[in-house]
Amino acid sequence: MTRENTRIIFYEDRNFQGRSHECNSECPDMSSYFRRCNSIRVESGNWILYEHPNYRGHQYFLHRGEYPDFQQWLGYNDSIKSCRLSPQHQGSFRVRIYEKEDFRGQMMEFTEDCPHVYERFHYHDIHSAHVQDGYWMFYEEPNYRGRQYYLRSGEYRRYNDWGATSPRIGSFRRVHHMY
Repeated sequence: MTRENTRIIFYEDRNFQGRSHECNSECPDMSSYFRRCNSIRVESGNWILYEHPNYRGHQYFLHRGEYPDFQQWLGYNDSIKSCRLSPQHQGSFRVRIYEKEDFRGQMMEFTEDCPHVYERFHYHDIHSAHVQDGYWMFYEEPNYRGRQYYLRSGEYRRYNDWGATSPRIGSFRRVHHMY
C-alpha cells in the first residue's frame, strides 16, 4: 500500500461532526488543524496516533474502520496531536523481553501474542526489550487493555525508550496489517 492509498480523517466532534483534517502520511504536529479529536475514520492504512506532538504521549493503533468517539479507540481523552503510518511487515515476528534494564536478568523470546505476561514470564515488569522481527504493541494491562506502546525493530534498553512511565506490561501482540 503506497502513501497515496492511505487515508485517515480526524474530526473535532463525536460522530464525525465538526471541523475535520485529513492525512495520507505521517504528521508530527497536528495542533494547528484542530483543537480536539473526538472521532476518526480510517479509510485505509494502519496508523499509530499520539496524544502529543512529535510522537509522544499515549499511543493508539488504529486500522480501517470508524471510531465515533475516543473511547472506541481506548482513548484516555480527546487529544490526538501527531500520527504516523505503521509500516507493512511481511514475515516472522520475534521479540525478547527482559526482567531488568540493559537486557539483563531473565529473558524470554516470543513469536506469538501474549495475552497475560505474568502467566508466561512470571514477572509483572518488563524493563528492556529487543524487537528482532516485526512490529509489536505492548499493553499496560492483561488481555490487550490499558495504555499502548508501539515497538518497531530495535533495542529498548529501558522501558522509557518505548514511551512508558512504568515497566508494568500486562500483555503484548504482533501488529498485523489489516485493510
